[in-house]
Amino acid sequence: MAYQLTENAFGDLKNAAALAAASQFAYYPEDRGAEAFKNELGLDAKLISVNNTQAYVASNDDHLVVAFRGSEGPTTLDGIKDWLITNAGNLLIQPEGKLSTEFLAAGVGARWHQGFVNAITDIWDPLYAEVDARQKAKDRLLWVTGHSLGGALALMGSWLFLRKTMVPHQVYTFGAPMVGNKIVAEALNREFGGKIFRFVNSPDPVPLLPMMSLVANDFVHCDSHNVLGPSEASANLLVYLKESAGGVADGVLSGDVSEKVWGALQAKMMAHFLDDYRKLIGG
Repeated sequence: MAYQLTENAFGDLKNAAALAAASQFAYYPEDRGAEAFKNELGLDAKLISVNNTQAYVASNDDHLVVAFRGSEGPTTLDGIKDWLITNAGNLLIQPEGKLSTEFLAAGVGARWHQGFVNAITDIWDPLYAEVDARQKAKDRLLWVTGHSLGGALALMGSWLFLRKTMVPHQVYTFGAPMVGNKIVAEALNREFGGKIFRFVNSPDPVPLLPMMSLVANDFVHCDSHNVLGPSEASANLLVYLKESAGGVADGVLSGDVSEKVWGALQAKMMAHFLDDYRKLIGG
């Protein structure tokens, strides 16, 4: 068993390495994924898949890990453009539907990313049923993780677990985009203080996104983040992206400007891939 989770180590790089590995295994097909979880983490894993949303639920006697899969092409650009840039002006919503009460509990004015709400809603019922059954069989520490889109779903899933009084022990995300507005970020900070650890490779553009505007972005991250690499790289990257969209009225990201910014992002996307994160973490 290559990795272990340590209960009282919060934000620890060994825990990060273990959960980055789990996030990597979340991209695997079911047979290969179950084998990797067992051999590398000592966890019995099951894949939950509904439409285009997938997560592994994996456990042993002490720990239960929920690892959300990111975009279908984690080592390519496929799919990333659509949920980061295309139709960006319509992404923040007041949630509706069967999970709306849980998301609106973040506070008056809470707005969440529409695509991410749809994705977590698709998978929530069977995912929660599996986690609940395992916790009823034996209560264990709940860890939630994911890379890229999977990191966004890990934050939203953690919020939903909390609403079910199933409080995650720790949450680790890698290269995750923002999931909501300031009210949402404040709710995550308030409810998960000291339990969320966002790992960011400083040249990675995805944690700076989605962008409704390159001047005033309504999306906001929760507080906690762990920067991998030189910290000035993130600030330089934001300037780089703004310059790529130079001259846009009101900074709105759309049309030809969207294509120009996407061209700028492509040059930086290698820093988003999970292999880079794992090397920097030491796993």
